[in-house]
Amino acid sequence: MSDSPASPSPRAPRENLLVNLICTIAVPALILSKLSAPERLGPVLALLVALAFPIGYGIWDFVQRKKFNFIAGIGFASTLLTGGFALAKLDGLWFAVKEASVPLVIGLMVLLSMKSRRPLIREFIYNDQVIDVPKIDAALDARGVRADFERLLARAGWLVVASFMVSAVLNFVLARWMLTAPASTPEFNAQLAKMQIWSWPVIVVPSTGMMMVALFQLFGGIKRLTGLDLEEILHPHAQQKKD
Repeated sequence: MSDSPASPSPRAPRENLLVNLICTIAVPALILSKLSAPERLGPVLALLVALAFPIGYGIWDFVQRKKFNFIAGIGFASTLLTGGFALAKLDGLWFAVKEASVPLVIGLMVLLSMKSRRPLIREFIYNDQVIDVPKIDAALDARGVRADFERLLARAGWLVVASFMVSAVLNFVLARWMLTAPASTPEFNAQLAKMQIWSWPVIVVPSTGMMMVALFQLFGGIKRLTGLDLEEILHPHAQQKKD
């Protein structure tokens, strides 16, 4: 029998952001804008084919990484609702409400979980995919500053919640501004494709900026409370990727 210690369970591979963007934004936008004309796929079939890419990617990613992400699950449900609303030919207001509800629900879940044993803020900016959580926890306990860290994490959590609230408002405004044509028409599909493209500079950039501020504040607080350097805070596998 070997005396070597048991190897740790394999870590779920990180998501490929480029593939995500291609399957969830680029390809659907291209299909909606170029293939919705009646002489091509038509508005309904083009919409269904476009939605198949983010749905298929979500299923493939889950099978590959063997890890369920509740945000991805909400996004999956949102994609299905987009198709359902379009096929039901609902007014653009419903699409705006749906677009706003996704970040709103996530933000509320983060907020409501802040007093729980496992606050969702840990999934966003304090998780062992990037941060060496056991090392930091040990340093916090050794210095007796656990309560100070929890207050730091709560402040970061409020910033993350605020980023989702901002995203919800911008989602609603963008959808109401762009989705003016009747659903299940080539014009509506073109507007939906345009909205997906514009969502990145209009929505993702400011909300991601707020998330990064929360992350930087968290790292600065951890360094102050534990005395650890940034290289010690980062998980070893994250440092290998950086090197």
